[in-house]
Amino acid sequence: MRRLPAVERRQQLYAVALSLFAERGYRATTMDDIAEAAGVTKPLVYQHFASKRALYLELVDAVARDLMAAVADATVRAEGPRQQVELGFAAYFTFVVAHDEAFRLLYGRNDSEDPELGDALRRVEDAMAEAIDPLIAAGLDAEHRRTLAYAVVGMAEGASRHWIATSHEPGFVTPDAAASDAEAHRLAGRLADLAWAGLRSVHAD
Repeated sequence: MRRLPAVERRQQLYAVALSLFAERGYRATTMDDIAEAAGVTKPLVYQHFASKRALYLELVDAVARDLMAAVADATVRAEGPRQQVELGFAAYFTFVVAHDEAFRLLYGRNDSEDPELGDALRRVEDAMAEAIDPLIAAGLDAEHRRTLAYAVVGMAEGASRHWIATSHEPGFVTPDAAASDAEAHRLAGRLADLAWAGLRSVHAD
């Protein structure tokens, strides 16, 4: 086992754990699995993370921050509401296509009966809805806007789940970087058209 600086070792364990959690889910993955895949001892894993739960929750928070930062960086450059919607979806799907393991960590197999794990995933949806809320047409009350924001989040999540499932079917050819970018923008364009058409027709009760 090659000795790595603490920061590099932590990043290695992050990457290994992300891959295993995404593939197997939280409950089916053990710290022994993570240690074996990383080529280290289990005590070394515990030097960096207090528990499997702590590691998983840290990963969820880190992935959520990266996703939110990508969407925020994209929408801040927009010149109007329509472009904000388009760029937001483009950033979201670029993240999904380029980091499908991270997406599967957030929305793949997890222990739905575990309140703490469920709360961690709900925080991601809450943060996404919070980012979308300001993009929705003015004139609606706060609760109306928030309901629509969650609807848009659900739409993006559903489309992403479908794409991820399709991309793991037998015979699927993993696209190169250019093709992945084109695929992300294709998905974003379709969802942006649907979302914008719907949001434009919304009216106050």
